[in-house]
Amino acid sequence: MKRSEELAPLSRDHHQGLFAALKLRRASAEDAAAAREAFLAFWEPEGRRHFAIEEDLLLPAFARRGPADHEAVVRVLVEHVDLRRRARDVAGGEASTDALHELGERLRAHIRHEEDVLFPLIEATLEHDELVALGAEIARAEAS
Repeated sequence: MKRSEELAPLSRDHHQGLFAALKLRRASAEDAAAAREAFLAFWEPEGRRHFAIEEDLLLPAFARRGPADHEAVVRVLVEHVDLRRRARDVAGGEASTDALHELGERLRAHIRHEEDVLFPLIEATLEHDELVALGAEIARAEAS
């Protein structure tokens, strides 16, 4: 199914996240530092902002129509906490190659969940005008 225009900016962020996740998952002892730097280059400007947009705009918009404790929402929030902690460890230099691989796999699985489960759920739950208003809010947040 084609992603709605309103959520497309978040899907574009996901593309960058999947690229960083792939580098982490493939990291070897020789290129672990480069994989770490590629992840941090994604995380600092985009990853943090992306998580905030989802938590501040996307999930509350869904909660106006759907259950706030929906398992897809709970999973996203729990994974955000875990990924933030792991990103902090990587930024602090506390990451072995195995830790980079684990972060890469968790980031990949998280993004796939959002693309395959959460976004279609939100698109099916919100009324068209609510989705359009959400898209405008997302565009403003992405621009700031």
